[in-house]
Amino acid sequence: MRTTEVAIIGAGSAGLNAYRHARKQTDSVLLIDPGPLGTTCARVGCMPSKLLIAAADAAWNLREASAFGVHAGSIRIDGKAVLERVRMLRDGFVGKVLKGMESIPDTAILHQRVRFISDHQLQTDTGELIEAQRIVIATGSRPAIPAFLHSATDRLLVNDDLFELPDLPESVVVFGPGVIGLELGQALHRLGVRIRMFGIGGLIGPLGDAEMRAKACTLFGAEYPLDTDAKVSSVHRTEQGVEVSFTNKEGNAITESFDYLLAATGRTPQVDDLGLENTSLQLDKRGVPLYDRHTLQCTPRHIFIAGDANNQLPLLHEASDEGVIAGRNAGAYPNIEPGRRTTPLAIVFSDPQIATFGMSAVEIATLSDREVVSASFDFAEQPRAKVMNRARGTVKLWADKGSGKLLGGELLGPEVEHLAHLLAWAMERGETVDQLLEMPYYHPTLEEGLRTLLRDLSAKLRR
Repeated sequence: MRTTEVAIIGAGSAGLNAYRHARKQTDSVLLIDPGPLGTTCARVGCMPSKLLIAAADAAWNLREASAFGVHAGSIRIDGKAVLERVRMLRDGFVGKVLKGMESIPDTAILHQRVRFISDHQLQTDTGELIEAQRIVIATGSRPAIPAFLHSATDRLLVNDDLFELPDLPESVVVFGPGVIGLELGQALHRLGVRIRMFGIGGLIGPLGDAEMRAKACTLFGAEYPLDTDAKVSSVHRTEQGVEVSFTNKEGNAITESFDYLLAATGRTPQVDDLGLENTSLQLDKRGVPLYDRHTLQCTPRHIFIAGDANNQLPLLHEASDEGVIAGRNAGAYPNIEPGRRTTPLAIVFSDPQIATFGMSAVEIATLSDREVVSASFDFAEQPRAKVMNRARGTVKLWADKGSGKLLGGELLGPEVEHLAHLLAWAMERGETVDQLLEMPYYHPTLEEGLRTLLRDLSAKLRR
């Protein structure tokens, strides 16, 4: 039997940070992961998807150049070259992660799958027992695929598979207009792939405000076929690919064929094969351990959970932060400290981009009108956005009437990743709307639109 003070299950973004910070407290730390190593973000997530989006943006900018009086002529997209570049640079990002792991001693990492057999004991697939005083669960997540999509059989793709295709397909049906679906679906469309996108319940991206969702549906639906409340009756594999039968918005029954089906229907915590039933862990209805958000401590208290495995905020920077907290507390146990959590921030790298920060629109909707004011701004008449030929989108912010501080916001527009960072930083520092208006605003910039919105918000706060 192998013994260790701290066992960390999973060597992704959360697990690696947990390992580094547990090692600051004790040398007796074992990192466990069967592979493949290199983190979900670098291998199959945010980095390869942004590489595909970059190629799509290049093609789109050439097509749209005529709006400026610039004519690029015939555009040819080499799908094989696009995907080869994605994989080449992706492999470089993965290699950088692996290089960073070279400092981990061979005796401190175990390349095997493990399951709990008790609160303190883990067992590998080969039967080796590991006794750990404290355990961090950092096993990440995997794509969640509804059962009816499995009838696409070998033509069913998830984002993990897409980047391994030898060439861009001619057509793809995308299920799920969430973050992954919007990014990859639009990128494929702009690279010349015929797509159709289906969703349920009117949801789109991370947007929770009804007006913002409607605006986003209009903008994306103007570029490619999109139904965020689809009525799909069947999906099945054919000789040529995948056939989907559905009723369109006009009530007509349609059957359409595609080369592939891309399931972008969310992700699920990868905890169901850990043998949690052999422990005294308290689980929620999804089978995920209950935990304290500030300490990441479960019940029993020597077990911690971090990153996508806890299904709270499945984002790389959140996973990294949680790894620090869980690793430090597992290493220093029983000296537990709540970790510092930053203002929530999420970005979708579509065009227009989508970003959210602070409290969600759903959370804000539970507050009284006496507590909250809101204001919106449309990019349609924003001078810099018009100069860029990208005058599409809306920003909506909410502020607390009592303090004048921002509560949160939803952004849909050109390069709002930068505006969202500025607003999240301001919220993190506790700045009021009036204090934000005292900041410098250069002309002509997109930030001037933000100043217009803040002026409206300030006037409503005074009333």
